[in-house]
Amino acid sequence: MLFDNKSLRALLIPLVIEQVLTGLMGIADTLMVSNIGEAAVSGVALVDSINLLFIYFFSALATGGTIVCAQYIGHDDEAGAGRAAHQTVLSSVLLALALCILLALARRPLLKLIFGSVEPAVMDAAVVYMLITVLSYPFLALYTASAALYRALGDSRRPMIVAAVADGLNILGNAVLIFVCGLGVAGAAIATLASRIFSAAVMLYFQRRPGQTISLGGIGDLKPDGVMIRRLLRIGLPNAVENGMFQFGKLMVQSTVSILGTTAIAAQAVVATLEMFGSMPAMAIGTGLLTVAGQCIGRGRTDEARRYIKRFTGISEIVVLITGVLLSAGVPFLVKLTALSDEGARLTCRLIWFTCAMKLLLWPGAFTKPNGLRAAGDVAFAMWVSTVSMWVFRVGLSWWLCRYTAVGLWGVWIGWCTDWLIRNICFGLRFRGDHWLTHSVL
Repeated sequence: MLFDNKSLRALLIPLVIEQVLTGLMGIADTLMVSNIGEAAVSGVALVDSINLLFIYFFSALATGGTIVCAQYIGHDDEAGAGRAAHQTVLSSVLLALALCILLALARRPLLKLIFGSVEPAVMDAAVVYMLITVLSYPFLALYTASAALYRALGDSRRPMIVAAVADGLNILGNAVLIFVCGLGVAGAAIATLASRIFSAAVMLYFQRRPGQTISLGGIGDLKPDGVMIRRLLRIGLPNAVENGMFQFGKLMVQSTVSILGTTAIAAQAVVATLEMFGSMPAMAIGTGLLTVAGQCIGRGRTDEARRYIKRFTGISEIVVLITGVLLSAGVPFLVKLTALSDEGARLTCRLIWFTCAMKLLLWPGAFTKPNGLRAAGDVAFAMWVSTVSMWVFRVGLSWWLCRYTAVGLWGVWIGWCTDWLIRNICFGLRFRGDHWLTHSVL
């Protein structure tokens, strides 16, 4: 086997730790902001649903770089891996700069277009939070691309350390700026911006050091390479479209939730944050699968790639079970730390228990397994399945249940779980065949 157990542990454990720390930071953010009031946490939740759209878009572009670099490394072509690394960083940062300028200028009209007539206090909080957080996009894109390149080499420890320190700075900044300086949502946004500047600067410093398999030179070395950019986009763009549409669908769901009132918005913010935290360790397993399966495919070891996909999906099942049990047991305590009303707290607990049960049955096959297909270049199929399922069930079914039935916020999560079920079936059937192994990445 290309990767022994020691190598897999060295790859996966830092990935899981990084994702858990990121999730804890998200929970800490939500809990700290929620103590300002429901209007503040609702405004932050609305903006974060937009921010997540672009965060996952950057991550998807970086995933394209991971797949291409991993296959080059498996093919023993370090020069090709280096060229792919340069173009991944360049394209990610330039796109992030363009989005930063556009969203900073159009933030209020965009928020009104998506969320309509939310309460004035909620809108004011959202406008302030969005202005500051979009300034962090170029730094976020730089860190995301750099971390993905290290993971393509099988080095997940360095990004974990940088992320851990940045997350600690973010939480410390929240505590000082929100509770000591009294800056409210602006304080939370400034802390996020500062932590992302730090993580981007540190990763750039590491990647410019010579003697590495993949290293970045000076600014003058980051010149566009049309052939390599097209190769990266062939893999990264479908993944980016898939992730972008996925988050856009969540944004549309958030727009639907906004008609249910401030209590529902606040409950959805807490549920979504906790559910994402519960997903993050398993998401780390899927990220590791990109490296392992990509290198196997690059070496032509397709049978090994298939075995690793099965193995990683099983590991993901175990991780989902553990996080689900911990989250289900801890959610009654966690909601007491928020400013949610009694009704919102009860609704949050019940929805978390429901989603944890459904994730154990459906999530690994819906999200871990397709990363193995993507690592082989089968990105178009994953994009179409995910996009169609998301719009029909996650968005369409949720919208219908919330508007035309009496289930309220439950309709959102019924739609989400139905989306997980459809993805699970489609990717399972695809994996049983061999067509996903016929794509050419290099």
